[in-house]
Amino acid sequence: MFNPQPIVPAQTACKCCGGNSVLFGVVDFNKNCEMRRKSPLPLSGIPIYYHRCTRCAFIFTVAFDGFTNQQFLEVIYNEQYALVDPEYLDVRPRGNADFIRSQFSAHKSISILDYGGGNGRLASLLRLAGFTKVDTYDPFVSEFATRPAERYDCIVCFEVMEHSNHPRETVAEVDSLLKPDGMLLFSTLLQPPDIDTAGVAWWYIAPRNGHLSLFSQAALAAVINSFGLQFGSFNSNLHLAFRRQLPAFAQHFAAAPPPAQGQPVR
Repeated sequence: MFNPQPIVPAQTACKCCGGNSVLFGVVDFNKNCEMRRKSPLPLSGIPIYYHRCTRCAFIFTVAFDGFTNQQFLEVIYNEQYALVDPEYLDVRPRGNADFIRSQFSAHKSISILDYGGGNGRLASLLRLAGFTKVDTYDPFVSEFATRPAERYDCIVCFEVMEHSNHPRETVAEVDSLLKPDGMLLFSTLLQPPDIDTAGVAWWYIAPRNGHLSLFSQAALAAVINSFGLQFGSFNSNLHLAFRRQLPAFAQHFAAAPPPAQGQPVR
């Protein structure tokens, strides 16, 4: 008698709040963000299941939970990655550098860490713009894979959280690298209002891009607040966290929030 076994459990614990998470949908591994224009890859035949938390609405997959960094490099961040994220190498770092310059041009002496900074392009552009202390950390890039030994005034983390298969561990590491009076400025696209209708067809659910974690506002708050950090969002893509109050170099955020950033593709 045919009695197939499930590939993934029907229910599992939420990685953000610990709530009960049920199956939300399944997509092909090669589903990627460029499919909004024209898919650069054929179907792979590999199913990737996503769960959604019934408490905080966090959407995530457990398919890569046991992966090592080397496996991620072989399966996702390989020679085909540029096909599904063509803006990764230069367009997005350049746009993010322009944004940071526009916000902190009067505070170029602050120490900045680009967490998950890829090829280091953002840090290079900021140093060229006169920022005196900018470092890059990315465990998937050998040149920048050494964990910093110091703490920073400002950690920027652009399009990284959705790539984390263990968001609490990611936030814990960021928190350990942040000065007591520092600030985290990060981006990840929140679920749209019509996510229940869109389901896993939402363009940002893209395992081939390494999008393993898709956040609601409540899910991000659950993770960040658990480390004693204050949390807020400027818009659906740009967010910040700090411990007690905004640092001096970011006081202008309270009076004039930064403009909305364009939707990311990564």
